[in-house]
Amino acid sequence: MERVLSLILIVVATAGLGGCGVAAFPVRTTSAAVKIVPVAGDVVAYPLDKTADAID
Repeated sequence: MERVLSLILIVVATAGLGGCGVAAFPVRTTSAAVKIVPVAGDVVAYPLDKTADAID
């Protein structure tokens, strides 16, 4: 049951993004996760942010 609810939530969230936003979503979430790492996180996240901007 939890998987079904998770899948529905993901589908609803990605439907709202539309177009290229769906393709940039994994890059943006990876960038957000990497930014948690102290010191190196921002350095590694910078190219990911630029890539997501280019996709959008």
